[in-house]
Amino acid sequence: MALFRRRRPADPSNADTTSATSEFWEAWPEVRAALGDAVANDQPAPSEVSDRVTALVRRIHPDLDWEVGPAPRSTGSAEELDLSPDVDPEKLLQQLAAMDDPSHLTSAPEYAMTLRPGSSDDARVQSERWARSAPDDDQWVFRPVRTADLDQLTSSVRWDDHELDLSHVLLSVRVNPGTSKIDVGVYHPDNMFLSDESRAGIADHVVLLALGEDDYVLWIGRVSALEEKPVDPITPANLPAVVKQMGDMLGGQDGWVRGTYKLPLVGGGEILLRHPLHRRTFPALTLATHVIVPFTETDEDKQPAGRSEDALASLEATLESLLGDNGALFGRRTDGGKRQYLYYLDPDSGVLPQFENALMDWPDGEIKLRTELDPGWRHISLFRKPFRNLLG
Repeated sequence: MALFRRRRPADPSNADTTSATSEFWEAWPEVRAALGDAVANDQPAPSEVSDRVTALVRRIHPDLDWEVGPAPRSTGSAEELDLSPDVDPEKLLQQLAAMDDPSHLTSAPEYAMTLRPGSSDDARVQSERWARSAPDDDQWVFRPVRTADLDQLTSSVRWDDHELDLSHVLLSVRVNPGTSKIDVGVYHPDNMFLSDESRAGIADHVVLLALGEDDYVLWIGRVSALEEKPVDPITPANLPAVVKQMGDMLGGQDGWVRGTYKLPLVGGGEILLRHPLHRRTFPALTLATHVIVPFTETDEDKQPAGRSEDALASLEATLESLLGDNGALFGRRTDGGKRQYLYYLDPDSGVLPQFENALMDWPDGEIKLRTELDPGWRHISLFRKPFRNLLG
């Protein structure tokens, strides 16, 4: 295998962020207990602690906010079991045994600290790096963004001295073709008793609970409070399904677009692109990894067939399993007896050497690999450029 690596360019801003993140974790033991007590007693953290944490978080990125609260509870239900075809049977038995042991519910973290990047993609990248660099802490879970919490949509919330039962909320949804986003109207029977500011706050709160911060930023356009019950309403619990339909409509099958083409003297080609592709979906992946894999057995369109097709499928499955959350395939192009892959990896995860090892001993020739730090995703833009008509 030939390796063509480029040196990582110096990035002073990244160095500053790394330093700020390290400073946060160095200070964490000094603020940890006070934050935990605040959550346990359902009280705000002492102002000196809150101010210090805010300053530390804003050093990581000025657009970041933060919050603490109870950690999400594991239900120990069957839905949480790993039932994938390649799961280790021993691991599955351990999961089943843990479900029968009531002590597993008490060993979970008690508290959660969440960073809030809002609509800033740069802040979202830094919050992800903050969470990935967190120390082991059996009492705390660290989240880079607020996640969906459908359970809260069936409970009550106190908002500006009003107690609101969120189970009575209904939504209107409309796809805005100009923005390719969803405009949401939020109705609650008590909206008529609330100020405009409170109604707007509740509306935002409901959509955030239904989707989480990332999907809210990616898919939601205008959120407004409604005074009258909408026609053909949906419940907030149905909003994630609407968002998924929107993604399927804008993208391809399961978030991928596939196309074929012909090249002079080369023959048939096939392209596979992740679409739509959003920075917030993969905020930590900044190491562009270009892999060129030759193959020898082809069909009449000069696409891989027989043993070569099986070997490529096996390699792709191996790489996907190996990378987990530390990398992802962004694009694949097949023509001229070779298949090109563009992966993006988390450069701080240490997964690159394992990735390289998985490419060794390829039976159909020499694999070529090139890596380059690419925080702006320039390489995938170039990879996709010839196929803009396919993407729409």
